[in-house]
Amino acid sequence: MAKSRQGGARENRSGGRRRGRSLLGRLISGTLVLAIWGMIAVAGVVAYHATQLPPIDQLSVPKRPPNVAILASDGTLLANRGETGGRTVSIKELPPYLPNAFVAIEDRRFYSHFGIDPLGIARAAVRNLTSRGVSQGGSTLTQQLAKNLFLTQERTASRKIQEAILALWLEHTYSKDQIIELYLNRVYFGAGAYGVEAAAQRYYGKPARDVTVAEAATLAGLVQAPSRLAPNRNPEAARARAELVLAAMADEGYIKPEQHKTALMEPARPSRRAGAGSANYAADLVMDVLDDFVGAVETDITVKTTIDPAMQGAAERALTEELALKGAKFGVGQGAFVAMRPDGGLRALVGGRNYAESQFNRATNAKRQPGSAFKPFVYLAAMEAGLSPDTVREDGPISVKGWNPENYSRDYRGPVTLRDGLALSLNTVAVRLGMEVGPKKVVQVARRLGIASPLQPNASIALGTSEVSPIELVGAYAAFANGGYGVVPYLIAEVRGPGGKVIYRRTEGGLGRVIDSSAVAMMNGMMRETLLTGTARKAEIPGFEAAGKTGTSQDFRDAWFVGYTGNLVAGVWLGNDDGTPTKKASGGTLPVEVWSRFMKAALQGTQPVALPGSPGTRVASAAGSRARAGAGQGGADPLTDFFGRIFGN
Repeated sequence: MAKSRQGGARENRSGGRRRGRSLLGRLISGTLVLAIWGMIAVAGVVAYHATQLPPIDQLSVPKRPPNVAILASDGTLLANRGETGGRTVSIKELPPYLPNAFVAIEDRRFYSHFGIDPLGIARAAVRNLTSRGVSQGGSTLTQQLAKNLFLTQERTASRKIQEAILALWLEHTYSKDQIIELYLNRVYFGAGAYGVEAAAQRYYGKPARDVTVAEAATLAGLVQAPSRLAPNRNPEAARARAELVLAAMADEGYIKPEQHKTALMEPARPSRRAGAGSANYAADLVMDVLDDFVGAVETDITVKTTIDPAMQGAAERALTEELALKGAKFGVGQGAFVAMRPDGGLRALVGGRNYAESQFNRATNAKRQPGSAFKPFVYLAAMEAGLSPDTVREDGPISVKGWNPENYSRDYRGPVTLRDGLALSLNTVAVRLGMEVGPKKVVQVARRLGIASPLQPNASIALGTSEVSPIELVGAYAAFANGGYGVVPYLIAEVRGPGGKVIYRRTEGGLGRVIDSSAVAMMNGMMRETLLTGTARKAEIPGFEAAGKTGTSQDFRDAWFVGYTGNLVAGVWLGNDDGTPTKKASGGTLPVEVWSRFMKAALQGTQPVALPGSPGTRVASAAGSRARAGAGQGGADPLTDFFGRIFGN
């Protein structure tokens, strides 16, 4: 009986073990089956989404839109043009702490994972589940790059799967350094800045290679939320985020304790935007004519211009401060300023009082009546016809087919020399000379000196009734400053492509001799008198021989002054965009004041150069020599065609 119970017990225990093993086996096998089916399902999902992508063997990194870096004559940046806002940089150019800042805050295991970070994904999944929504993506830098290169910004499971697939492809195709370099050149930093170079210029006014540790940390922190963390819009939030980045950099050993401490003590401070303000007018002009020089732009290029940053700043200040001080009083809402070397190289170009409010470039595109500022062409025609500054003509009433022009002062002086007639801007004398030499001759002279806008050969041409732009009028006056050689205003000195390869370099060129040397001397003597005893007495520049001419159009709609020394030619236009009359703003008032303020700043520390033809002048000015040397070389400058197009010639 006992044996029977023992045997039964053994049988029960054996049966229990068999049943236990069977249950465990079923659980294990079931789990394996589920896992297999799960993997099949995942593989199917991945395969499905993979089919929505281009074939792997056809994948390639999209070409980054080219950037045009526009530099001043001294090599400083005026502006970037293009979709990205800055050029492509190599990782070798950058201080190590800059890319490391992004790794520290965005993807600490960047150098060890294979494009996907399972730990990061698991952590993000837990946080997303607990927050009942997608609050964290767990994306690696490689995944972020994949999204930027190939995908939209939508946050869906489908997009995340494609992102992971593309990240694996990137890791297989490129090295870690290549991936971080691509990332740094493509990531968005807000304010139209794509890439770390654009961001460094945008927020700190310097190239990425020169950013400090604190600035690097701020930039790295910015990519999480560019609009919310922009250092120039939300400095407190940007600083708090930068401190987190610095702590991560210190934890990872990317910066030394003393660097960490210094960065905390001296946080990054945003600077005024590089290229902001009036320099953008010059940058826009570069982009308007660039294709004439280099054709289609397909890679990053650097354009070196003739703009002098100090002169550009002086021109902007002179114009905007004068308008702020007296614009309302004289009913003047806008202005333009052009300064160039006597060889035509533009040194300053201001197309309006505020670029942010109006990008219309009045210096190049506005057509306005020059008034008496056109009279030098009438007087030059008279000199070439055999008259001289001492020739006498009657300042008195005159009628031309029912038209009765009057002087500004509404009185008459009787017989006057042409020297006084030009200096005092007597309308009746100018009209008499114009009719004497013939309106067609006046137009021919203006054309020869570079005026490209349509000109009407009628009696009123002597008083500047045909519209011109500031840049072409100043360019025409350059012939007086350089000894009689016509110039084509130019802005681009050199264009370089990748690796610094020269794509274009300007050679000397011009329109050749357009004024006889004796006529130049007479004209400079007469226009010098305008500053000594005439309508531009306020424009005298101590220590420099200067000459020029004021201009006021009918009903005071436009006020001009164009003046020059042997070093520099500059012109000012003031008026209103809609052509409404000013409150009696004349060329001898605000324009002369703007010009004088600019010239005193621009010529400071410059050796005076005598005007061609002045007493004691043995040779023409250096600028005139350059213009002579270049006359007739190399055919027409591409900018000639551009000005011909915009002036309607």
